[in-house]
Amino acid sequence: MSSVQQPASSGSSSDLDQRYAMYDEKKRKRMISNRESARRSRMRKQQHVEELCSQRTLLENEQSISKQQIETLSDGLARLSAENDVLRAQYAELADRLQSMNSLLLLVAEVNGTVVDIPEIPDVLLEPWQLPCPTLPIAASADMLQF
Repeated sequence: MSSVQQPASSGSSSDLDQRYAMYDEKKRKRMISNRESARRSRMRKQQHVEELCSQRTLLENEQSISKQQIETLSDGLARLSAENDVLRAQYAELADRLQSMNSLLLLVAEVNGTVVDIPEIPDVLLEPWQLPCPTLPIAASADMLQF
């Protein structure tokens, strides 16, 4: 005796084959659909990667331009600071000369017995670091570097 039962009629075997065929067809369609979905997903991912690469290139270019601008501005700042230092030194020297000339003029006037009206040198001229008006903070923003 065999443990596998044979179908009683050929009609029921045909129904079983049709069910398997329908199941296989559904499985095949689902597999095709899944493959198509995976293909679209890979395409979206590839497009996203390409967009990120182009964005990276754009940002690297902007960074390079910003670095050049910063370098140019830093060079200009160094040049202006050096020029400012020279001007301060010249200013101090001229203020000392003026004070010496005024002292000499007072001495000559005292020896000759004449009266000389020498105006006072304003403190601002003698002490340039003490400005007559308070310095205001300079407002700056990141937009200032965009050309």
